[in-house]
Amino acid sequence: MSGAEQARRPEPRRRPWWLGLALAVMGALWLNGARGIASTTNYIGLGPAAIVLAVGLGLTILGVLLMLQALRGEFGTVDDEAEAPPSRRAFLFALAGVAVPLLTMQSLGFPVTAMLAFALVTHGFGSRRTILDLAIGFVLGSAAWFGFSGLEISLGGFLPLIG
Repeated sequence: MSGAEQARRPEPRRRPWWLGLALAVMGALWLNGARGIASTTNYIGLGPAAIVLAVGLGLTILGVLLMLQALRGEFGTVDDEAEAPPSRRAFLFALAGVAVPLLTMQSLGFPVTAMLAFALVTHGFGSRRTILDLAIGFVLGSAAWFGFSGLEISLGGFLPLIG
């Protein structure tokens, strides 16, 4: 084969099967860690181990599926031309959304904190419907607050500023 033919020949596609393996191993570690957690509680019959088991099982299944997909050559890659550079501004908005609960949970309450965090994270991901994002965040935060209150799990006051 000449040098020109080799230059035109596409490079063999990388198959990162090891990503799936790493995810499956992480899931197995979560499953192993769940063995040492109490399995029941007084609230609804499910304890903290249930969520750890669910996450571990999900990670393991997704890891195996990712490995199979990569080994079959179906693992997609993003073209270098289509890939946008990371946005520092978007990252800072998402980071602020994650940090808001640390600063406002006690003073503003769960629903308002959830509202602010939701709006900041969605803004970081590109949403420009701020009023809608605030409303959705408040509804989701209120539903979570009432749901946990129904299970007698305290998330603090609903709106501490109001009373």
